This record gives sequence, C-alpha cells and structure tokens, in this order.
Amino acid sequence: MQDPQPEFRPLPGVAEQLAPGLRRVLAPNASPMTFRGTNSYLLGTGGLAVIDPGPEDDTHLQALLSAVGPGQKITHILVTHAHLDHSPLARALSRETGAPVLGFGPAEAGRSAVMQALAQGGLVGGGEGVDSAFAPDETLADGDVVEGDGWRVEALHTPGHMANHLAFAWGDVLFSGDLVMGWATSLVSPPDGDLTAFMGSLERLKLRDWSVFHAGHGAPVDSPAERLEALLIHRRGREAEILNALSDGPATARTLAERIYTEVPAALLPAATRNVLAHLIDLAEKSRVAPQGALSAEAVFEFFSPAPT
Repeated sequence: MQDPQPEFRPLPGVAEQLAPGLRRVLAPNASPMTFRGTNSYLLGTGGLAVIDPGPEDDTHLQALLSAVGPGQKITHILVTHAHLDHSPLARALSRETGAPVLGFGPAEAGRSAVMQALAQGGLVGGGEGVDSAFAPDETLADGDVVEGDGWRVEALHTPGHMANHLAFAWGDVLFSGDLVMGWATSLVSPPDGDLTAFMGSLERLKLRDWSVFHAGHGAPVDSPAERLEALLIHRRGREAEILNALSDGPATARTLAERIYTEVPAALLPAATRNVLAHLIDLAEKSRVAPQGALSAEAVFEFFSPAPT
C-alpha cells in the first residue's frame, strides 16, 4: 500500500515546534489504523493544555512530562474522543500533574437514537477500540470556551467518527481529532460512528474559514476547505458505489465491502465493512434502502420499496 505522506516522519517522543505556543509529540503506537501514531499537542507557553494525551503508554507519558520546561506546567487535558489511541493516558497524566480532564462525556455520550437502539441490540464498535472507562472531570458542551495561560479554545461537538467527538478551535486553527485527517479518511463504525452525523460535522466546519487543521494522526492539513470538500465528495461517491452494487441484488455490508474495496488489504476489510454499514444505515434513515428484518450488522439490505397504500 502506497505511503500517503512519505514526508511526515516525526520521531516518537520528541516535542516538535509547529507554531509559537504549539508543539506536537508523537506517540509510539504506529499501526494501519493510527498511521505513524497519535499526535499529542501541547498548547501554551506557561500553563499548558495537552490535547489528546494518547494511548496508555509509560514512554509517551514520560515524553509529555519531559516536554514541560522550566516555568511551565500542564493545567488542562483536552480529549477529542474516547478511542484507545487518544484518551486512556489522560488518567495517568492527570494523576501526575493534577490537571483536570475535559471532554464531551463518556464514550457513549452524544449517540443518536438510531445508534442507541443498535447498541442496545448488541452492535459493538469495530476497528478502533473504545475507551469505555473514559470519564472526564469536566464535560464540555458545543460552543464552550476553555481558557488558560495565554490561550483560548472553543469546543465544537463534531460527531461522526465517534459520538463524543470534539474538535478544538484555536482562532482559525482547528485541532480536528479523527474527524478530518490528511493521510486517510476517517473510520465511521456504528454504533460509535454515525455517517449522518459525520457529514453534518463536515458541512458545519465548511462554514468557517480555517488556516490549518492539526489532526489526530498524520501531517497538518494545510488546505482545510479543499480537504473538507474532498471528504464530502468521497463519501458521496462511496454512497453511489454502494447503491450501484446493490443493483445486483440484496446484500450484506460485508458482501458489498468485498465488491467495492477490491484493493484493500484483508486486514482492513472489517473496517471497510463497518464503513459500508455506516452508509447503509444512513441510506436507510433516508428511506433509500431497507434491511430485510431488523437493522443489524449482519442484515441483508435491498432498495427501499414503500408498502402499497
């Protein structure tokens, strides 16, 4: 598989200056789902905010603590979402520093009624592990402002990749978590991921002028408007592919994924299947397709046929 960002090769554990008052420390958790690893950000020059402390890893914890220089201290820990590669280290970092952990809520917070019903029916997330123990000390609602020593960020509830996903706006700079990345499209895996919400979050971000997105993985997104539009076009194209594949007859999400993702490595096919399932749920909500029987991960889907009146 071709490297999407060959020039992006930061060293794990090294605090790199990205802008005045902003540094990035890469966690040592590279994988097909996390690319080079999770980007943790340190914002500020005196009292620091750590955005996405990352996975439970003692080496990364020490790297974050070592990045705190003379006259500095960590005063806030901000978490974009409760996946195992973003939030677990918040607990240890909070114990070491006394800084509170801020986030939208626990892992299931923000789910739509449809996703709540799917979860209650036994559907669990796939692809990226959920940090079910995540519990922020302080919850942030959409539009809440967090201020520290010379910095100010606005929390934006941006569900889609995960229901409790937040992005953090620092002026015209956005810490976009896993909603928008440059190296790949985001995994949307029901019931934690919600394609309807994902598309809405992208459309919402388009309403503001951004200079750069600092994502949860990969290099900075230097052309945010173009990237947002490309992601929307990609998803609309995937929807068209799914509808076209369904024209051959009713099928499950797995069958459709095998037909569509012909060049995806076998190890990533489960994630691709989840993406297809997310599209099918969205299409079912729009009355364009329907499951044969109850909505589930194993359901057979067909084109929607309204009952005769």
